Amino acid sequence: MTGRHWFEDVADHLGPAYLRYSFTKGTEQEVDFLVGALGLEAGMEVLDVGCGPGRHAVELARRGIRVVGVDISERFLEVADERADAAGVADLVEFHRADARALALSARFDAAVSLCQGAFGLGGPPNGDDPQNLAPDAAVLRGIHSALVPGGRAAVSAFSSYFQVRYLEPTDRFDAASAVNHERTELRDGEGHRAPAELWTTCYTPRELRLLAQRCGFRVDHIWSVTPGAYARDAPSIDTPEFLLVAHRPA
Repeated sequence: MTGRHWFEDVADHLGPAYLRYSFTKGTEQEVDFLVGALGLEAGMEVLDVGCGPGRHAVELARRGIRVVGVDISERFLEVADERADAAGVADLVEFHRADARALALSARFDAAVSLCQGAFGLGGPPNGDDPQNLAPDAAVLRGIHSALVPGGRAAVSAFSSYFQVRYLEPTDRFDAASAVNHERTELRDGEGHRAPAELWTTCYTPRELRLLAQRCGFRVDHIWSVTPGAYARDAPSIDTPEFLLVAHRPA
């Protein structure tokens, strides 16, 4: 897990323009939902894995929750620091560059989140040594597990394989063996400069999420179907783009 991650080039190009995408506009609703689902209260400490430009971390801090955000992109972390300062919550958040696949944090956090494929699901193209592309995501989950206090809860979102195949874009290529979707697209930065990009997203069924989480030491509480900005306690279906795994580290 050395070398530059493919997503760093995406983040470097987008910078704060990432926050113009529609899927980033429902942060307040998502955090409201997570506060209830995870039992969060002011004064607790939350780990945000793959925090990106800090949208969930800052919103959690607005509620008096202390947050440590980690991300592999230095550019996104710069944006996160700026957003925390602008929101007046810099005293409640701290951001660090780290590879989510190699976290080494002792049991400290009351809860953890990894949302909107900030880390989970971004393992890249499958390879011969890991044809199901599970190793990167298992490493992320194990790192989250070790960072939680016993009884600590985690919320992790993942792209739905069902939704991805049902609404496959003409330019996408979905590999059935690994459930990795390969997208060729074009990204625009804040000044409108365009750059080609290739995105790899590992998708999941609820059964796969449950099995992987259990393998990594979690006890699964819920798996819900969710849409960015419209999180709800809905049973898994084929009609929403993501699943939300809620699990805890057994005491």
